Amino acid sequence: MDAPTDAPTDAPAYAPWSPEFVADPYPAYAALRAAGRAHWHEPTRQWLVPRHEDVSALLRDRRLGRTYTHRFTHEEFGREAPDPAHEPFHTLNDHGLLDLEGADHARIRRLVSKAFTPRTVENLAPTVRRLAAGLVDDLVAAGGGDLQTLVAEPLPVAVIAEMLGIPEEDEERGRLRPWSAAICGMFELNPSEETARRAVEASIEFSDYLRELIARRRRAPGEDLITALLAVPELTEQEMISTCVLLLNAGHEATVNTTVNGWRILLQEGVRPRLENLSTAVEELLRYDTPLQMFERWVLDDVELDGLTIPRGSEVALLLGSANRDPSRFGPTAATLDLTRPDNPHVTFGAGIHYCLGAPLARLELTTLFDELLRRAPDMRLVADPVRKPGYVIRGFEELVVEV
Repeated sequence: MDAPTDAPTDAPAYAPWSPEFVADPYPAYAALRAAGRAHWHEPTRQWLVPRHEDVSALLRDRRLGRTYTHRFTHEEFGREAPDPAHEPFHTLNDHGLLDLEGADHARIRRLVSKAFTPRTVENLAPTVRRLAAGLVDDLVAAGGGDLQTLVAEPLPVAVIAEMLGIPEEDEERGRLRPWSAAICGMFELNPSEETARRAVEASIEFSDYLRELIARRRRAPGEDLITALLAVPELTEQEMISTCVLLLNAGHEATVNTTVNGWRILLQEGVRPRLENLSTAVEELLRYDTPLQMFERWVLDDVELDGLTIPRGSEVALLLGSANRDPSRFGPTAATLDLTRPDNPHVTFGAGIHYCLGAPLARLELTTLFDELLRRAPDMRLVADPVRKPGYVIRGFEELVVEV
């Protein structure tokens, strides 16, 4: 798409490849919110939308979509087709709920919801508690270590593995997190060819393993999500595979990064949530340092915002991290951590038809893990300043080393 000729370009502080911006994007967000409701950003060739009211509305607006191929060809939409070398990644990604629109999205979400019910999550609570307690006990026994690799990452990956029925003896269980990290690298802005190569490799290996696991469950059903999905004959095998991968990717990234981002803030500021107010505190940590900073959408039909027409074929960057710090919605304390904030309509899990199906599971994991850490490691403290990961979209740290 050609650059708009009359678009406001007052977004100089938005620099998603700058380490300084990645470390603290919130002052830039404040400047964007003050300057207007939509800004054209030439380096990323996106429209930036920073305010809570607009982000919340556009997440629900069916004139925008995660894909456009259900309505247009690449040529009709003014876009180039994906590199054929990346086809395994796109096949995996394009059949998942996150990147489907229209009738296909409605069909698969309805079918998957039959297997991924509130009761499924409720029944996982004892498993989540057992796994969290064991991981925290190991951290305490060791006197500390990297909270990310020892606790934050293993918990949601183990829970997803339990849900999918991945046997503990399968060596692939240890590859779930590396596979997910490689695939999620493609969600950053302008991923490199090396990032794409790793994502393609992980997509092939993960898909092959799930295909073999599905075959096992056909022969010998179990009490797991794959068996439940097999009971939904309208789902194709590729849709099942893509759903399982999405549950891992989306289902643990928010938990891992909210745990680490949250404990970094708590430890540096010397505050702790009260156990009886833990659910409220978790919602605030999800808002305050949003694990997914930006959500991209395609404009399928012209959208008017603040007198500007954002034309069909444009890409919109919905700045979730900015929306979650918007004083017009969260008041004068929007930039302040308030672990008792009573009114907290953050957009961390999205909204509309793409609202995160795994949000209840993420909340269960987070409240359980914070509860175990607060009870079993009340004197936990930072050993060194953590180093942020270079990516902007998925916000996290390389490690968080603590002493107990």
